[in-house]
This record gives sequence, C-alpha cells and structure tokens, in this order.
Amino acid sequence: MTSTLPPVALLVWMVCVVVDTGGQLAFKYAATDAIEGDGVARWRGMARRPWLWLGLSCYVVEFVAWLAFLSLVPLSDGVLLGSINIVAIMLAGRYLFKEQLSQLRVVGILLITAGVAIVGWT
Repeated sequence: MTSTLPPVALLVWMVCVVVDTGGQLAFKYAATDAIEGDGVARWRGMARRPWLWLGLSCYVVEFVAWLAFLSLVPLSDGVLLGSINIVAIMLAGRYLFKEQLSQLRVVGILLITAGVAIVGWT
C-alpha cells in the first residue's frame, strides 16, 4: 500500500473487526452455555440457543464485509490488517470470560497492534 487506508476501507475494516469479534464471542457463549447431554444431544441443545445463530449471522456479515474490504486493498495488506481481530478477540475474552493473558500474550498483542498500525499507515 502506498498511502494511508482510504476512509471507506477503514470503515469496512472496522465492520470486519466488530462482526468477527462478535461472532467469536457468540460462539464462545454457545459452546460454554450450560447445555445438558453429550454428542448429538449437546449439538442439538446448542442449535436451540440464539448464541450459535448470532455467531453464524456475524460470520455471514463478515464474509460480505471481508470481500468488500479485499476489493479496496491489496490482499497482503488486508490479511495483515485483519490480524487485529486476534487482538480484539483476546481482549474481549479477557474482559467477558475472565481469560488469562500471560505476559507473552500481552507482548504478542502489542506486536500485532504495532504491525497493523505500520501496515495501515504506510
């Protein structure tokens, strides 16, 4: 990329980050919700919960947004910018699910964020 991210690409990228993070969080809720049974019974229980369908809906929206984003930026830039989703999901997991972030993971978050900033602004 030879210039900063165009405003429309920035907007679409933010949509991608929000819906991907929302989808992952919805899947986590669906997977950890108290559902009785094992195997097929558990999957049927998850299919009756709204979290699974919310997650799938987020992924449909993300698919469309991702295609739009890739039409606006080179693939190599898009994939690198898309890695910020990992950071958003890790931070949301820490906040919502009280998951642990080791020092190495925090360093990884900082490195990913720095890399995304470099790609986005160069």
